[in-house]
Amino acid sequence: MREHVESSGELRGALLRLRRATGLPVVFGGLTHETRGLRIGELNGAVTPALHGLAISAGSGLGGKCLALGRPCAVTDYPSARHITHEYDGPVSAEGLRSVIAVPVVVRRKVRGVLYGALRDALPVGERIFDAAVAAARDVEQALAVRDEVRELLAPPPPGPSWEEVRQAYGELRELAPKVTDPELRERLLAVCGRLETASGSPAPLPGVTLTPRETDVLSAVASGATNATAAARLGLRPETVKGYLRSAMRKLGAHTRMEAVVAARRAGVLP
Repeated sequence: MREHVESSGELRGALLRLRRATGLPVVFGGLTHETRGLRIGELNGAVTPALHGLAISAGSGLGGKCLALGRPCAVTDYPSARHITHEYDGPVSAEGLRSVIAVPVVVRRKVRGVLYGALRDALPVGERIFDAAVAAARDVEQALAVRDEVRELLAPPPPGPSWEEVRQAYGELRELAPKVTDPELRERLLAVCGRLETASGSPAPLPGVTLTPRETDVLSAVASGATNATAAARLGLRPETVKGYLRSAMRKLGAHTRMEAVVAARRAGVLP
């Protein structure tokens, strides 16, 4: 339930940004669910409740066509459009919508939702509105992809993982944490990292050895075999900044090479 609420919040924010950027009088959308299909759950600018909670079936209406094809679809005059079915003419007419665009939210080749923008006049949707709608859908896609990855990383591991797999998961979590905008979720990720650092098979941290979060991030990336340039790209830093963090960590650990620093960090209990 919490994940659904957070995902709806991302959708709500994207729709609000779309309306502000384009001046569209009405924007709305919904996310798909395994058991319930797609429902319109978020509206901005609507003057009636006609569309709220509307269940959209694949292939039906404009949104259903978008859902089935996995690509943007538009009509200039919804009531008279010939290339869509008309199961939803009642709610659409109740809201007074004429020109409508529907853009899919696609994650890992699966349609996860649909964003709509609409005018109350039968006018063509311009390229600026189309591009803004696609950009809004991409924002939602990115948010859903991050949440999917977090959920997979936090899921219980399969029986008997190797210690190297644990270390790899730790590195991925460290790289992912700075990209998470939800403070509570980010803290949960970092707490998981902390548990991995002191998990069975890793020694207790040695007194006097304390790395900053960014030094730990850089060392974790180096431990996975990343170059400075690759580590910088993963962590959203400049290569020179990565070098600085690495030098600082090596100095604290008394190491002279990158790999010595990784080994020393593991012995000190600050890396799994």
